[in-house]
Amino acid sequence: MNWQADWGLRFRMFLTMFLLFALYIVFAGVLTGYLTGGPNLLVFGVLFGGMSLVQYYFSDSLALRSMGAQKVSADEYPQLHGSVERLSQQADVPKPQVAVIDSNVPNAFATGRNQKNAVVAVTTGLMDTLERDELDGVIAHELAHVKNRDMMVMTIASFLSTIAFMIVRWGAFFGGGGNRGGKGGGGIVVAILVSLVVWIISYLLIRALSRYREYAADRGAAAITGNPGALASALMKISGKMDQVPKDDMREEAEMNAFFIIPIKSGIVGQLFSTHPATENRIEQLRDLEKQMAAV
Repeated sequence: MNWQADWGLRFRMFLTMFLLFALYIVFAGVLTGYLTGGPNLLVFGVLFGGMSLVQYYFSDSLALRSMGAQKVSADEYPQLHGSVERLSQQADVPKPQVAVIDSNVPNAFATGRNQKNAVVAVTTGLMDTLERDELDGVIAHELAHVKNRDMMVMTIASFLSTIAFMIVRWGAFFGGGGNRGGKGGGGIVVAILVSLVVWIISYLLIRALSRYREYAADRGAAAITGNPGALASALMKISGKMDQVPKDDMREEAEMNAFFIIPIKSGIVGQLFSTHPATENRIEQLRDLEKQMAAV
């Protein structure tokens, strides 16, 4: 495997983590002020530390649960496990756990806080759609995410964004206009406004990083399999199948776009702030890699 470190991806992940850390401090500080009526270092520390621990240890499980992904054994899916094990050896990463999603949507994603606790999930629709070498290309793409260690950043960013969005959506309802935080309902208003800002910034950071990491994972998959054409073929098939998926299924899974190998379009906003680069551009890059490998 001719693997090359992607310093552009590493810099983007570092910058994203730094900005998210700054956001986190502000977010937790405002929530502390709302809950206690003023600055409180003890409550701040407990809230900040508790949310960090939840993110680190449980956000991957929450992602799997939200998608209805079930971890499966080698006895249940021997061919899938065999492919994941073989490609993990080629990628020089520990074999991740394998999960299957009972869905007609042909897609896949990887999650987990590090290489030793990774999970690769695929849908039944994906396995029904692709040939074996194409499925290998998709699995290698997800393993490239594992090897690049970008899942943790995406998981943390997505979790924080979700918490902020929940406060924006339900804060006024549960705030009740009480006197916490000072003047009337001022505390909950400030908490909602800050949560809205955190959600928007997290949203944009996730998408900016996600588009680049998809290109990096495509290059990684080509290095792992030595067959960029297979992944290009898989992307074309998946992209075509996505147009046939019922709108109800697309709405149910649109929140996981940042993790998927192919994004699920969700209206005008989804198109303007896509988590993925255009499939045509990804296929063009893979075809260029194929020509370069053939010329060597």
